[in-house]
Amino acid sequence: MTKKIAVINDLSGFGRCSLTAAVSVTAAMGVQPCPLPTAVLSAQTGYPSYFYDDYTDKMAEIQKEWEKMNVRFDGIYMGFMSGCRQIDRAVEFLDTFHREDTFLLVDPIMGDNGERFAIFSSEFQKEMKRLAKRADIITPNLTELCLLTDTDPGKIAKTAGTEGADADKLAGTARDQKQIVNIAEKLARSVMQDGPKEVVITGIRFTDSSDGREMMGNLAVTKDRTQFYAHPFIGQGYSGTGDLFASVIAGGKARGDDLAEDVKLAGEMIALAIRDSVRDGVPRNEGAEYEKYLPMLMKSGFVGGDIR
Repeated sequence: MTKKIAVINDLSGFGRCSLTAAVSVTAAMGVQPCPLPTAVLSAQTGYPSYFYDDYTDKMAEIQKEWEKMNVRFDGIYMGFMSGCRQIDRAVEFLDTFHREDTFLLVDPIMGDNGERFAIFSSEFQKEMKRLAKRADIITPNLTELCLLTDTDPGKIAKTAGTEGADADKLAGTARDQKQIVNIAEKLARSVMQDGPKEVVITGIRFTDSSDGREMMGNLAVTKDRTQFYAHPFIGQGYSGTGDLFASVIAGGKARGDDLAEDVKLAGEMIALAIRDSVRDGVPRNEGAEYEKYLPMLMKSGFVGGDIR
């Protein structure tokens, strides 16, 4: 029977992010996505103008209907939360649907480029930490990992020998790369002491000292292993790449993949999508052109046949 995951995130009409990314990615991986919108937007918030409809109250109504159906999920994947009240609603959802055999992935969207997003308060940060503690796996960027551990991102940059850089744009030597990976691992293991069993840190930027190329890396930390995969950084960041990444991890978790292999796979797919987007001049807000690479996510060995 097809695995099912509840995907709790916003729905943006334009931007290739959030539920749009999660539904297409997890479905391509052979997993049934069951979306529960946290908000509906005409376009993601990077656009200069957009319509926004908060779904906090409607989430409860959807949950009631799902309870009537007595549905069960193999996994729950939580992304964007609009505020503390919505996190409380998400926790109520977990109290009903998060069972022993249901994994929880939390993408703790709070900040980027070394700073917490202006729309979020310190109280929201505290509540997101509470939610992350319940997760089996989290997928923060380096800024968000710092926020989860009450660590100053500026200190991370200084320790890595790149004073003046921010937490997600640490460009330095290979030695600096090793330093920042070691620091990120320590922060991840700190979070894991009383929280998730697995942490994936996304979007670690550095400069390869061997050839001067700017690189983008992702770090997978589990109880027994730490693995780092990097790809050339091409052009610019695109909307929704973090959502694409977390969606691959959630889909892979549902179908029993090895975490490190999915981290590598997600990085490869996104790198190819960004390469094409830069080549085609796709605006950053539209998100990376990933659709043609969805077949990369399918399990090998599928054999089609006639319906008789």
